[in-house]
Amino acid sequence: MSSELHDLPARELASHYRDGKLSPVEVTRAVLAHIERWEPHLQATWLLRPEAALEQARQSEARWKRGEAIGPLDGIPTTIKENIATRGDPLPAGTAAVTLKPAAADAPPAARLKEAGVVLVSKTTMPDYGMLSSGLSSFHTLARNPWDLSKTPGGSSAGAGAAAAAGYGPLHIGTDIGGSLRLPAGWCGIFTLKPSLGRVPIDPPYMGRAAGPMTRTVGDAALMMQVLAQPDARDSMSLPAQDIDWDACDVSPDHLRGLRIGLLLEAGCGLPVEPEIREAIEHAARLFEKAGAIVEPMQPFMTQTLLDGMDHLWRMRSMVDLQALPSAQRDKVLPYIRAWAESAAGFSGEHVFRAFSQFHATRVVTVDACADYDYVISPTAPNSPAPAEWAGPTNDPMRPLEHIGFTVPYNMSEQPASSINCGYTSAGMPIGLQIAGRRFDDLGVLQVSRAFEQIREPQRHWPHPPGAR
Repeated sequence: MSSELHDLPARELASHYRDGKLSPVEVTRAVLAHIERWEPHLQATWLLRPEAALEQARQSEARWKRGEAIGPLDGIPTTIKENIATRGDPLPAGTAAVTLKPAAADAPPAARLKEAGVVLVSKTTMPDYGMLSSGLSSFHTLARNPWDLSKTPGGSSAGAGAAAAAGYGPLHIGTDIGGSLRLPAGWCGIFTLKPSLGRVPIDPPYMGRAAGPMTRTVGDAALMMQVLAQPDARDSMSLPAQDIDWDACDVSPDHLRGLRIGLLLEAGCGLPVEPEIREAIEHAARLFEKAGAIVEPMQPFMTQTLLDGMDHLWRMRSMVDLQALPSAQRDKVLPYIRAWAESAAGFSGEHVFRAFSQFHATRVVTVDACADYDYVISPTAPNSPAPAEWAGPTNDPMRPLEHIGFTVPYNMSEQPASSINCGYTSAGMPIGLQIAGRRFDDLGVLQVSRAFEQIREPQRHWPHPPGAR
């Protein structure tokens, strides 16, 4: 093969399995060997079980040989974020405060992937309760960014972002309630889709919470959506079945011609956009225009009041959760998380009500701001990755969400939004371009992402483990 086996996209692997040129067993062995080289440096995995993965690969190999493969994901090495339940495995939620007990059933995303025959190589790590944009955890070893081990991969899908960029197989899945798919995707240089709320059922469901694919290519994300986007009664917000031709994401750049695209360069709240990031997004906008899209500057629509309201409601929710823990367990939670949550102790009932009201207000202003456009492009994050040891870009529990002004609006508005690499900083770190579409237009976001994937500059080689060439 022309590429290392761990670097091959899922679509190519499926083709080689079909032709008998490769087997799931040899690919899984190659991925496991690659993980062994990387993992002492990245710490992206949890419940890495090589023998179990190889047994799944052998079963898949037998199905392909009999001509009974379940589908194109059969035998493809895959990781699942640790807060997505897999039957028999505990869910630590990134924190040492949780009492570990085995999950009774697979959560919907895990169930769909297993039914499709994937090889579950490992679960991936996350920070305490998924409330940090980093890999800092009181339970897991600190996760790092493969592009620069001194930097964070982002979060809360920290291990998934690092694993995808490092080549731990082609398919990964994470979750997102304010940017937890898109932020690590942007900082690790990979692709992700935060689907419309309910498109990928999740358990437990929560306002704004979504699960989605994290891959190196748009095509592989679309391949995952074929199996993930199926209704599940356990999610009270699950969308009804819809016949979506996910293969139709493979469009040419001509698809962009005539599309009206909003260009959002300022979030309206939080951290200012770093000059190198702004320049990369403006360059991406020019590429869209060159391809025939109509790009129009947008005014910011988020405000600090909206962002702070969501922050304060989440603080109160987390304080209530922490107060329910025995003191010995509560003491195990990261001090940063405790300081953030306990700051809600003085909030009045009126304050919490007004904070909660900002969620719907964010939804209203986001939908209104996007109404005149087919799609909206912006930075995924205003900043480059923070130091790995930091809890987030400010490292200040009183200013925890200053980096999510571009991402969180689409969680509240339930609109699909992707992150795709659009360049690199002078320090060599990836820069994410966010592409948001109207509610339910998940396929359209994938199509625009695929078109951009073809018109952007050639990508740099994926990072290698230290000491490897």
